Amino acid sequence: FIAFMRFAKYHALGNDYLVLQPADKPEMYGAEDIERICHRNFGLGSDGILYGPLESKVADFRMEIWNPDGSQAEKSGNGLRIFSRFLYDNGLVSGDKEFKVETLGGIVKCNVNTKESTVTVDLGQISFESSKIPVTGPSR
Repeated sequence: FIAFMRFAKYHALGNDYLVLQPADKPEMYGAEDIERICHRNFGLGSDGILYGPLESKVADFRMEIWNPDGSQAEKSGNGLRIFSRFLYDNGLVSGDKEFKVETLGGIVKCNVNTKESTVTVDLGQISFESSKIPVTGPSR
């Protein structure tokens, strides 16, 4: 198993994620190790792992989101908020200035508001139209 791992752990609105940097871990762990790390009783316990910042050709940063079962997620609102705060805490972004993060689910605009102590992410417009949501079943 993993003998040493450098990480940060953040909480946001009921979610908690571990943040791993490529500088500390050049290659992401495999699914089995991710499950062990995220396990609430036998690991560090988390809703997943945020891996980054990675280089992006289309945004300021790129981030990978790993679920506790070892699968990769497209997007997480709280995960993006946590990653934004991590970037700010580590001097990679300045407060009150918008920046973009690339995920599997697309590019997300983020901002750390230092005056109000908030982090906002623009996940796009919400839609409840079943034809626009990638699910199967009858339209409603």
